[in-house]
Amino acid sequence: MNKKKLLFELQENESIEECLNRMKQQGYTPVKRTEKPIFQEVKNAKGTNYEPVGRQIVFEARLIE
Repeated sequence: MNKKKLLFELQENESIEECLNRMKQQGYTPVKRTEKPIFQEVKNAKGTNYEPVGRQIVFEARLIE
């Protein structure tokens, strides 16, 4: 029994198209895309800074009926 909604995270070294194809193979269609920045802590003499180093892309998908 499949869940009605699932979250699919874009894997490292995977294109968005490959992720969408993976969803389709499992019987899901995307309904929402969320991007979150990934930060790295950088400490220096003045204190701690946070610099963006990447992003996390997550698709919310619904079961195709």
